[in-house]
Amino acid sequence: MNSNIANGLNKRIKLLSDMTNAINTKLKRLPEGRLYIKHSNGSSQYYLVDKSKKQREKYLGKDERKLIDKLIQREYYELVMNVIETESDFLRKTLDNYPETTAEDVYEQLSDERKNRVDPITLTDEQYIRRWQETPYTPKPFAKDTPFYLTKKGERVRSKSEMIIADRLLDNGIPYKYECPVVVGDNEIIHPDFTILRVRDRKIIYHEHCGKMSDPGYVEDMLGRSVKYSMTRIIPGDRLFYTFESSKTPLDVRVLDNMIRCNFR
Repeated sequence: MNSNIANGLNKRIKLLSDMTNAINTKLKRLPEGRLYIKHSNGSSQYYLVDKSKKQREKYLGKDERKLIDKLIQREYYELVMNVIETESDFLRKTLDNYPETTAEDVYEQLSDERKNRVDPITLTDEQYIRRWQETPYTPKPFAKDTPFYLTKKGERVRSKSEMIIADRLLDNGIPYKYECPVVVGDNEIIHPDFTILRVRDRKIIYHEHCGKMSDPGYVEDMLGRSVKYSMTRIIPGDRLFYTFESSKTPLDVRVLDNMIRCNFR
């Protein structure tokens, strides 16, 4: 079975199991019994149906609203539990009966000679990532006086902060390219610090680390760059994300980790 499908099903089963445990804990704190509601002349009357007394109905007046609320809450929880049980059974049967080979797997089972001559109908996430990462590009060249920093992937970057960002992306399994060119504005080529493939929706997003915010000229350049992004419909918070650093305020890796968790996965 495709690993993404299996992981998705197992994740949902685990979520339903956690919901069941939470509901069972809450049910222990709620009163037993079932509520019966009668409607008459536009008003509602509430009755407690007590199974221990052969389904006899006890009228619940206004002073017993808290009990009414708790009984309605119990009824809601029990309805949810029934639906969870049905869904969980279905998901487990799906896992047990899902075919080992999916449509995406067929391409991987071909010989290398056939793969090279086939345009696959669809790709798994792993195949898509590999194809994206193997697409060649020409990065921005380094000047001779540029400091030398090396990432875990063995690629050269321009600063310690960029090295930290690259390594954080790698450690979190985020596919990225460093200083991959993109056309913005009036056919101008710029090199975003990081071009990222967000695998869940296969969307290309960009991360710029603004590392010299104490330099007024640098800030002006970044503002102009931001306008060029926006004019190309690369909008901050959608496909463009920033981290910042100045001479007094270094990169905060907690901000970076939150960005990776919330926006890049």
